Amino acid sequence: MDFSPTGQGRVYLGTALGTLGCIVVALLVDSFNFHNLSPAALRWSIAIDILVPIALAVPMLYLLLSKLRQLATAHDLLRHHAATDTLTDLLNRGAFTREVEEALDDARFSEDGMRGTLLVIDADNFKAINDTFGHEQGDAALRRIAGAIRSVLRAADLVGRIGGEEFAVYLPGTTQLIAEAVAERLRLAVYDTLFTPDGKPHQLTVSVGGAVYDRYLPFAELFRLADQQLYVAKQNGRNRIAVASISHYESLPATAA
Repeated sequence: MDFSPTGQGRVYLGTALGTLGCIVVALLVDSFNFHNLSPAALRWSIAIDILVPIALAVPMLYLLLSKLRQLATAHDLLRHHAATDTLTDLLNRGAFTREVEEALDDARFSEDGMRGTLLVIDADNFKAINDTFGHEQGDAALRRIAGAIRSVLRAADLVGRIGGEEFAVYLPGTTQLIAEAVAERLRLAVYDTLFTPDGKPHQLTVSVGGAVYDRYLPFAELFRLADQQLYVAKQNGRNRIAVASISHYESLPATAA
């Protein structure tokens, strides 16, 4: 049973515990008079102390807790809409940025130390899809790409749509070898996705750039480095991946970095 703030289990449990508390209080308050009562009167008094709280507390507590559950559900729904890209159901740019920044800050205190990867993914030649098949089919292509990206990720990974046809993925705790493998699986997942606008097969591809870090970097800097690698992937012919460690940039001359 769900005992979260939006779960019906919390309503049942709260109602039961609240009613029990009311019964205990009623019995405790009335207990000072019990020694003056006859056995029959004592039984009647105890019955009243139990039945009255049940009759009054159960409906009142159930109604109150149900309203609180509705408020919690509405709050969660509003928070979901505020953080979600409505087209792809991924995190939107603001929510993705905020969650990655929080993860980077939290990782400073991790026993395993700081390491992870930021991937930036761009749909190749996406304007041609909109121009040839229309924006409705372009939206369908974005949803398929988003689904392909999500299909290769772990539960701990974060994925968001950060621009028109641009996505980003945060992979906590990954080395460069793992990051390259995930980027390649992601590229292949999109490549293998069936997309048939107007009944005509159309190949979807993405270019992927990634920055692997082993020490703290602010999100903006990490994104800039990943975006540089995305440019490399596109310059190499698109439908490519390009992943580099931040040590790669540190080894370059200042003018080249």
